[in-house]
Amino acid sequence: MTYDPDNVFAKILSGDLPSERVYEDDDTVALMDIMPRADGHVLVIPRSAARNVLDATPEQLAACMATVQKISHAVMTAFEAEGVTLQQFNEAAGGQEVFHLHFHILPRHAGVSLRPPGKMGDHAVIAANAAKIRATLAG
Repeated sequence: MTYDPDNVFAKILSGDLPSERVYEDDDTVALMDIMPRADGHVLVIPRSAARNVLDATPEQLAACMATVQKISHAVMTAFEAEGVTLQQFNEAAGGQEVFHLHFHILPRHAGVSLRPPGKMGDHAVIAANAAKIRATLAG
């Protein structure tokens, strides 16, 4: 399989589509999922092209995981979460829907189930949740 430069995340990175970003560095971007399964659901993506874990470079994976850890701490604090669920899917049979490497970070509370996938979130709520994460990251 080859990388599609017209995927949603590539368009977000190029500025062709909007996103609610919470963190950026030279190698990665963390942004709010527009179909959140939990309040504070964040995605971490590399700035450079990678279809998924199967073709990403070790450097891309290392950069993503450093950001995943940083954002995981921030969402746990911002949402007073008791845990965090990380998800990452590879190829269609593995559940991948957008073919640009991405990691899902979902803050979790005991006894609270994830919302079903595929339901568009309320933009105002997503923006407010992003502000909470950015404030936590700012210290």
